Amino acid sequence: MASFSFSFFIFSILLLLLLLSSTPVLCTNSEGNALHALRTKLIDPKNVLQSWDPTLVNPCTWFHVTCDSNNHVIRLDLGNSNISGSLGSELGELKHLQYLELYSNNIEGKIPKELGNLKNLVSMNLYGNKFDGEIPKLFSKLKSLRFLRLNNNQLSGPIPRELTTLSNLKVLDVSNNNLCGTIPIDGPFSTFPMESFENNRLNGPELQGLVSYDFGC
Repeated sequence: MASFSFSFFIFSILLLLLLLSSTPVLCTNSEGNALHALRTKLIDPKNVLQSWDPTLVNPCTWFHVTCDSNNHVIRLDLGNSNISGSLGSELGELKHLQYLELYSNNIEGKIPKELGNLKNLVSMNLYGNKFDGEIPKLFSKLKSLRFLRLNNNQLSGPIPRELTTLSNLKVLDVSNNNLCGTIPIDGPFSTFPMESFENNRLNGPELQGLVSYDFGC
C-alpha cells in the first residue's frame, strides 16, 4: 500500500512538471510585464507592437524598446505610431527609463501619477494626444528631467508649482491645453518663453512673492 502511494506521488509530480513545461509562461521580468500591461491598454491598428512577446525573458528584443547593457529598459519610442487607448500605472515600474516618447498619437485619459516614480527620466514627450485631467504633482520627483512636452492635449487645472523644483528642466511646453491659473516664475520657469504657455486659460506670470497660481481655476 505504501509503495502504491509513493508511486502515485511520483506520478503526480511528473504530471505537474509536464503540464508546467507545456504552458506558456509570461515574462517574469517586471519591466517586460509593465510593457505587456501597456500593450493590453492600447489599440494598435498598424501592429507596431506585434513583436512584444510576453513569453520572452526580457523585452530588449522588442521593436521600439531600447535597453542598456544590463537589459534594463531605458527608452520607449512609440511616437507617431497611430496608437490609441490609455496609459496605466504599470509604466511606473520602468525604473531605469530615460526617454518616454509617446507623442503624436491618440492616447486619452489621465496621465498616470506613477510616472513620477521614473527618477532616471530625462525626456517625456506626450504632446499631440488627448490626455485630460491635471498635470501630476508627482512630476516634481523627476529630478533628472530635462525635456517635458505636454502641449496639444486637453489638460486642465493649474500648472503644479511643485515643478519649480526641477532644476535640470530645460524645455517645458504646455501650450494648447485648457490649463488655468497663473504661470510660476521660480526655478527654471524664469527661462521658459511665453510661447510654452500660449492657448490656455492662464493669467500670466504670478506676482513676485504672491502664490496665486490657481487663480481663475
